[in-house]
Amino acid sequence: MVIYKAKDYQDMSRKAANIISAQIIMKPNCVLGLATGSSPVGTYKQLIEWYKKGDLDFSQVTSVNLDEYKGLSPENDQSYRYFMNTNLFDHVNIDKTRTFVPDGLEADSAKACNDYNAVIRKQGGVDLQLLGLGHNGHIGFNEPGAAFEKETHCVDLTESTIEANKRFFESEDDVPRQAYTMGIKNIMQAKKILVVVSGEDKADILKEVLYGPITPKVPASILQLHNDVTIVADEAALSKIDM
Repeated sequence: MVIYKAKDYQDMSRKAANIISAQIIMKPNCVLGLATGSSPVGTYKQLIEWYKKGDLDFSQVTSVNLDEYKGLSPENDQSYRYFMNTNLFDHVNIDKTRTFVPDGLEADSAKACNDYNAVIRKQGGVDLQLLGLGHNGHIGFNEPGAAFEKETHCVDLTESTIEANKRFFESEDDVPRQAYTMGIKNIMQAKKILVVVSGEDKADILKEVLYGPITPKVPASILQLHNDVTIVADEAALSKIDM
């Protein structure tokens, strides 16, 4: 595991974008596993900037996203498909037919999950998986207690996750209660994993993830067992760790 300390969020975003751009340059037809949330937004902005300068070409890239709310259409401005379009895909030359997000409108959970596992397998797996880190150690929507061997599955969101996400909706009642997410098994099968972490409020959980016991109570702790993980975190997030 490699840990890079960044000065702040902007520096973290730039360092993470460097790693992703290197992956694209080394393997133009790579498969990127992508994440949503506030953590990767700056990384996507930096990638767009380099694309506009002519330094990056997304034309052969395929992407698979970690998760999607169950019940939200791709056009809903809180869906993760909408997030990806507005924060990355609309601004680069990626072929949107090769950008995959779980189908939030598929009511049959088993079908939605089986279909998405088939999509991931068809791409030949993920070359680089980008992750953020939840305050409770979740990655994707794999909440504490989620079995490590699960592939894509439907999850009931915890109260803390609903609370964290309600600021994006008109009211708490509008926050979806379920989501489709890649499982820990899918994530661990990626060839390379990149985790971006920012802010003092993530310092305790980051220390637990990196140096605590490997347990489903802290889903991201499983990353200790992956052979190619890079953590890019700012000084605030690393404030509880001696480096």
